[in-house]
Amino acid sequence: MRRPFRAAPTPTKDGPRANRDIRGVRDVQLIDDTGANRGVVSFFEALKIAEDAGLDLVEIAPNSVPPVCKILDYGRFRFLEQKKAAEARKKQRTIEIKEIKLRPGIDKHDYDVKMKAMHGFFEEGDKVKVTLRFRGREMAHQDLGVKVLERVKVDLVEVAKVESDWQLEGRQMVMVLAPK
Repeated sequence: MRRPFRAAPTPTKDGPRANRDIRGVRDVQLIDDTGANRGVVSFFEALKIAEDAGLDLVEIAPNSVPPVCKILDYGRFRFLEQKKAAEARKKQRTIEIKEIKLRPGIDKHDYDVKMKAMHGFFEEGDKVKVTLRFRGREMAHQDLGVKVLERVKVDLVEVAKVESDWQLEGRQMVMVLAPK
């Protein structure tokens, strides 16, 4: 049994319509290749002006009445749009949350190493989640963990602000710091 033939869906182009892709329009507001406003002209007249200039008629503002069309080099226009989008993506940065794990009885040197790592994270613009884990009987001495977290807060007061103060979650205390 044969299935009925279905035509492939027409691919939708991203970006503005150009030349003969502009449909259902009688008149357009025309801006020529020098940037001068030519006023409202018929679509076919605008297309002829663009072809005579060796350029394309590109729909800039399709929702206005009448739609605004500009005479320009469509390939160059698309290239510049892609370049702008790539530049915007390059400048965009996602903020990551880095985690530093501590213990209530942390030694001075180990603490200094962790602080150095945190300073590096803040310089990169990342947030830091400080996790202090308790084991066994350490749960009975939560005040030691609070002292360590308060010490971290005081030592980082110039470079970071506390986004969420310490909270006890099961067997660990968690605090989130963000760069200033």
